[in-house]
Amino acid sequence: MFRATVIALATLATSFSIAASALAQSQWPDNAFAIKKHDFGTVAVASKTEFRFPVYNPYTQPLHIQTVRRSCGCTTPIVETEYIEPGQTGSILARFNTDTFRGTKGATLTVVIDKPFFSEVRLRVDGYIRSDMVFHPGAIEFGTVNQGESDSKTTRVLYAGRSDWEIADVRSNVPWLVPSKKLVSRSAGRADYELTVAIREDAPTGPFQNEIIVITNDTKRPEVPFPVSGNVESPLSISPQAIAFGSLKPGQKIEKRLVIKGATPFTIESITCEGWDVSFPQATVAKTIHIVPATFTPTDAEGPQKVTVLITTAGDQSVTAKAILTADIREQ
Repeated sequence: MFRATVIALATLATSFSIAASALAQSQWPDNAFAIKKHDFGTVAVASKTEFRFPVYNPYTQPLHIQTVRRSCGCTTPIVETEYIEPGQTGSILARFNTDTFRGTKGATLTVVIDKPFFSEVRLRVDGYIRSDMVFHPGAIEFGTVNQGESDSKTTRVLYAGRSDWEIADVRSNVPWLVPSKKLVSRSAGRADYELTVAIREDAPTGPFQNEIIVITNDTKRPEVPFPVSGNVESPLSISPQAIAFGSLKPGQKIEKRLVIKGATPFTIESITCEGWDVSFPQATVAKTIHIVPATFTPTDAEGPQKVTVLITTAGDQSVTAKAILTADIREQ
């Protein structure tokens, strides 16, 4: 009797354990796999077509992605972050193999996770790879561009099919990427276009991954995306970017050490901030890094503050860097 009772309790405990594990596996928070589907739309042959699925770890233990299985060779999954620490976000890259596949394609990517518990999560990608249109090269990659400087790169669009086919327009989803097109040649159902993408001087700093939309005169699937990427770096940077002073009285002085870096040696012409007096020791020797003990004094500033600190270098090739100052100026 006692033996039977022990076996029954052990079986019940095992059942609860399995049920709890299954429940944990089925109840991933929404932000763990915030995106589970992606449609590439219509893409051209040999275009660089990729999408990153973010993976967030909501648990108190590291999350380990053991592997990712694919249901179709049209998509290659790449685990970019094998171990994801608690509270951090990693990614799985889905690469559409446009150089070897044609037509309507799709794949289920089964993500196998073995820590903090075993689980499988399914992601989905779909798209249509047209066989009559080729980008060469398949993407424009600017690399590193200095902010305030313009640059441009080109690709070729090769088409074989209708004799009246043409690119009607090219559009950008941001104003600082400017696309243009030029017909290079046309003959017997073939067309060769040159597509140029220019990056303007006012491009914001940081890495970017954008798309240029090529619009054709096709009645079906007229819009074809083309990937453009790069990284815009400022020739001058300031640290910290956010200067928080808290509560101050009018006229109260406060010092902040600023680290200012440049791509080439420089000296500082001025540090200004609306409503504040800013003083700092002038350096006569040009260097690529200046550590500046700047003193800030609220003069005309009153109440809550969120203003721009502007650092300007000296010389004919003057450049600027910006930081944000926050404070609360009031009589106490």
